[in-house]
Amino acid sequence: MAPEKTFYLETFGCQMNAHDSEKVIGTLRQQGYRQVETEQEAGLILYNTCSIRDKAEQKVFHRLNDYKRLYKEGKRFAVLGCVAQQEGERIFDRAPYVSLVSGSASYRKLPEMLTRLEAGEGRITGLDDRQTEETFETEFTARQNPYRAYITIIEGCDKFCSYCVVPYTRGKERSRTSSSVLAEARRIADLGYTEIQLLGQNVNSYRDPEGKLSFAELLAAVGQVPGIRRVRFTTSHPRDFTLDIVDAIDAVPTLCDHVHLPVQSGSARILEAMAREYTPEWYLERIAWLKAARRRISLSTDIIVGFPGETPGDFIQTMDLLAEVQYDCVFAFKYSARPNTPSLTMIDSVPEEEKAQRLQVLLERQREIQRSNYSRHIGEIIEVMVEGSNPNRGQVAGRSSQNKPVNFEWQQPIAPAPGSYLRVKITAAFPNSLVGEVV
Repeated sequence: MAPEKTFYLETFGCQMNAHDSEKVIGTLRQQGYRQVETEQEAGLILYNTCSIRDKAEQKVFHRLNDYKRLYKEGKRFAVLGCVAQQEGERIFDRAPYVSLVSGSASYRKLPEMLTRLEAGEGRITGLDDRQTEETFETEFTARQNPYRAYITIIEGCDKFCSYCVVPYTRGKERSRTSSSVLAEARRIADLGYTEIQLLGQNVNSYRDPEGKLSFAELLAAVGQVPGIRRVRFTTSHPRDFTLDIVDAIDAVPTLCDHVHLPVQSGSARILEAMAREYTPEWYLERIAWLKAARRRISLSTDIIVGFPGETPGDFIQTMDLLAEVQYDCVFAFKYSARPNTPSLTMIDSVPEEEKAQRLQVLLERQREIQRSNYSRHIGEIIEVMVEGSNPNRGQVAGRSSQNKPVNFEWQQPIAPAPGSYLRVKITAAFPNSLVGEVV
């Protein structure tokens, strides 16, 4: 009798990676593998990696080093995702006990690679270049989230921002057909999910290979699938953000009233150095569209501080933009150089201490903005989708359509199920969450 095939998979990074892992898990199960909870139990150990931040990449190699002793027990290792594509066969030199290296653009070849692994091959690679037109579609997705289902509608990136490694690790932009996206949305609804999140490195850069639907039209169509109550999408790029997206959010109630639109900097000079190909004025025009919508749309963004050449004056312009937009959430980071990116040739002129100080100033100001923004919800009744509970505190945690965390007390012995919807009156607000009581 053949030994049981078991695997352990750990995911690093973004929602795209998390959803890729759901598809990888489904593929492994289809190939006869059983998922286990720890590396010690597994015959095959996989790490789905991220390289967008330096520390995330280091974490992967630290993890590999920590568990290399398991190789002597006959376990096999695989490195997947962005670090795999970035480092390629150099991973075998740095971690010779790794047997399989595959970038995300090659996941469709996983069944073939697993067969080769089982046959005893020790250095298997799946490293498609930017020429591939294929996307990773599978009906065997093992959805790990009990209340939110993800659908990748576009893979890769053609933007080539000077600081970003994604175009080199994820390949060129490749959109799925609108027919396949809508078919998956209907399958998800049939499984009982009521929230869908559409994913892409630049989700609004979607171009339907069938020529049927624009991104805004696809959003509306997914929102009209019977059984779906919420549709989210991330991440948008300002260069491809069009007015019809705002019109769709206004017209289709199931489209969540939240948009994540990364700005990165408020300085035109720095945006040009970043190769973002828009100006602050261009960006703020799109913000004006969103603020003019009939629905109140919550806004979030990404910001990089300390980019090469950023002066105190450039940073002040970013702070001015922060004050003008009044975001509900900001993900801010210190600049760090990434392999293969054009910014490597720039002089990293801002000392780490100055980067850290600027980041702290920005986050403190944003905290004040969020405290004010969130307090405006006090007294409102908000529909909350339950995400979990804390029995020890008697609290239930959920999220509003605007993507804001909402906590409320629950005295009954059985907590509401994740994915259920409740109306909550907001009684208090903090900079990062709302508190209320069930109506």
